[in-house]
Amino acid sequence: MRKIIAFGFFLLVFGCSKDEVKSPSSALLVFPLQDSECTTGADINETTRLITFQWEASDNTQSYKLTVENLLTSTPQIVSTNQTSAQVQVAKGTPYSWSVVSENAKSSATAKSETWNFYNAGTVRSYIPFPATITSPISGETVIRDTNNEVKLTWSGADLDSDIVSYEVYFSLNSTPTLMATLPENTSELNVSVVENTVYYWRIKTIDAAGNSSSSGVYSFKVLE
Repeated sequence: MRKIIAFGFFLLVFGCSKDEVKSPSSALLVFPLQDSECTTGADINETTRLITFQWEASDNTQSYKLTVENLLTSTPQIVSTNQTSAQVQVAKGTPYSWSVVSENAKSSATAKSETWNFYNAGTVRSYIPFPATITSPISGETVIRDTNNEVKLTWSGADLDSDIVSYEVYFSLNSTPTLMATLPENTSELNVSVVENTVYYWRIKTIDAAGNSSSSGVYSFKVLE
């Protein structure tokens, strides 16, 4: 009887594991390159170019969702495909971000790639800086304050002209944070005073020598007790 029960249990476990569906993994982006100027593609007209976005295949994935966002208007274009490339029409002389989500119809889980920025080449003489990349704390993160009751904000910036002159740090308890400090281009961190069990909001505005600017978008984090 024990042998029969054990054999039945083995069949049950084997049967369940056979039907197990693994979650998709994140795709690795290929083109356009991060923080680059894209000069390739098919010209549609004087203002628009057709670019082929490319990425590597990811494991356990049936389809991909490509999102290309105009960083000036925050307008996204979304394309679904089962291939590892897709074409999207984008405006010339405009900065964009793009990312890919891996999906599997048999799993509710998805996996998002990194988000890369690029500038679609045009006739402009001065490039708008890319939005600063927030490195810490990331949005929704729970952090521990240091012995001075402070948290370090860190970010990185990029500009095709390499003419960033300053960063404005906006930080407060409000979801529309106010200006706290203006820092030179060679500074990418700031310690801020915090209180335990409190949610804070922050963003970085990047400014270049021509007066062009971009915003990272608002991030939030919570300080532990």
